[in-house]
Amino acid sequence: MNAKELAKYIDHTLLKPDASAAQILRICDEAKQYGFASVCVNPSRIALVAEALKGTDVTPCCVVGFPLGAIPTESKAAETAVAVKNGAREIDMVIDIGAAKDGNWDYVQADIAAVKAACGAAKLKVIIETCLLTDDEKVKACLAAKAAGADFVKTSTGFSKGGATAEDVALMRRTVGPEMGVKASGGVHNRAEALAMIEAGATRIGASSGIAIVSE
Repeated sequence: MNAKELAKYIDHTLLKPDASAAQILRICDEAKQYGFASVCVNPSRIALVAEALKGTDVTPCCVVGFPLGAIPTESKAAETAVAVKNGAREIDMVIDIGAAKDGNWDYVQADIAAVKAACGAAKLKVIIETCLLTDDEKVKACLAAKAAGADFVKTSTGFSKGGATAEDVALMRRTVGPEMGVKASGGVHNRAEALAMIEAGATRIGASSGIAIVSE
């Protein structure tokens, strides 16, 4: 896979709370230069990103309920609606991980479905935070996302105790089948790691090291 092809897998990401406007604009310029799939930022920065990416094929992407997922469904849906209004064309939401640990899968699915409804035409990626779940819980979370109409399942926020593994990506791919996207995020730093995720079934890579990944 050449660098240009690999770049199309990458969501160029900057989610640090202290990221300045200048830093956000820099990653937009980098995404345009390298041909990344999207630029993924916090909600307060999505309007800036959408404006900076206007007229390009790089997608403005925004996280919701990030990084804990522990906010009411109504808040997640409202946050999503504002992000879409401000130009987000992809939404990366965090599930209610506590509800998942409770085994309250009806709630988890309803939470995702409400965000999906608020997305309108925007695509929805569902972060299940694999490092906090058992394999059985990972499967059930993926099935809830699929039943709720999500477009992708995603491994991690990158803000918890672990990130993506090829084993988790493979499990998620087996669970959702070929029709959904699988995003590997958290701890993907180089080309070899990115290719391992793609080999395992990832169709998108979330990384702050996108330039290093495609430049090797």
